[in-house]
Amino acid sequence: MLTLTDNARTAVQDLTTQAGVPEGGGLRIAESADQAGSFELALVPAPQPDDTVVENGEAKVFVESATVPTLSNLTLDTDPNAQVRRSS
Repeated sequence: MLTLTDNARTAVQDLTTQAGVPEGGGLRIAESADQAGSFELALVPAPQPDDTVVENGEAKVFVESATVPTLSNLTLDTDPNAQVRRSS
């Protein structure tokens, strides 16, 4: 199962709080429809029915069912010094 580092947990918590994601919401990871081997990240209010939910503290990450095998033995990490780029 996907695991989160402390940096990733903090980043997910901060992003969901700053974006006003309701309680129970989190970060969703899904395979990109446009590019094979790439993933899309989105802040969502709730998981999809078939998502796998990974929780670490207050951070929730929802992994699309088709993506679970690819991410199952990986660790999500973030760089706390990185700049955030937002797309509209």
